[in-house]
Amino acid sequence: MTQVFSSFFRALGQFDDPIFRRIIATSIVTALGVLWGIAVILSWGISLLLSDGITLPIIGTVFQDPLPIGWSSFFISIALSMFLMVPVASAISSLFLDRVASAVEARHYPNLPPAPSQGLRAALQDTFGFLGILIAANMVALILYIFLPLFAPFIFWGLNGYLLAREYFQMAASRRTGRDGARILWKRHKLVLWLAGICMVAPLSIPILNLIVPVLGAATFTHLYHSFPAVPSDYRNQYRAP
Repeated sequence: MTQVFSSFFRALGQFDDPIFRRIIATSIVTALGVLWGIAVILSWGISLLLSDGITLPIIGTVFQDPLPIGWSSFFISIALSMFLMVPVASAISSLFLDRVASAVEARHYPNLPPAPSQGLRAALQDTFGFLGILIAANMVALILYIFLPLFAPFIFWGLNGYLLAREYFQMAASRRTGRDGARILWKRHKLVLWLAGICMVAPLSIPILNLIVPVLGAATFTHLYHSFPAVPSDYRNQYRAP
C-alpha cells in the first residue's frame, strides 16, 4: 500500500502541470459540446417524428403542436446528459492519456528517452474498446447487485477497480515494454495494481472530482510502472531515472 499511496500522491502533486489542466479542461468542454449536440439532434428528431402529435387510446391525439414536444425532449435530454457527463468526459480524456504519461516522465524521470507515440487510431481503438468492456461488465454486475444488494458496493469497487487498473497500467507499461512486457508486469504485480485501481474508483462517487480520474489514473499507474523491476523487453535497464 505504501507503493500505491506514494504513486497516488505524486500524481496528485502534478496537477499544477499546465498539460494536466489543459487535458481536463479540453475533455470537459468537448464533452459538454458533444452532449449539447446530442440533445439538439434528439429533440429535433423527436419533434419531426411526432409532428402529427401523439395518439393515445380513448383520449385521442394530444400534443399536436410539434414545438412543445421538441422543447420538452430537449430539456429531458439535457437532464439525462448530467448522468452521461462523467463517462463521456472520461472517454474523451482517455484519448490524451499518452500525453499525461509523457508529462509525468518529463518531470519525474527526465533521463528516459522518449517513448514511441501511440497514434490516434490505436488510442481510439483502446478508448472505445475499454469503454465497451466497462459498460458491458457493469451491466452484467447489475444482476449481482439485485441478488446481493448488501455486497453491491464491494462488487462495484472490486470490478471497476480491476478494470481501471488493467486499462491504465497496460497503457503506461506498453509504451515502454510493449504489450507482452505489460502483461508480464501485470501478472507479477496484479494485487498491488488492483488495490491502486480501487483507489481510482473512490473519486468516481464525488461530483467534479470524478472528471479528473482518467488523468489521475494515468499518472498514478505511470509512477507504479516505474517503481517495478524491469522486464527483459524494458529498456529502462539502460536508462534508469534517478
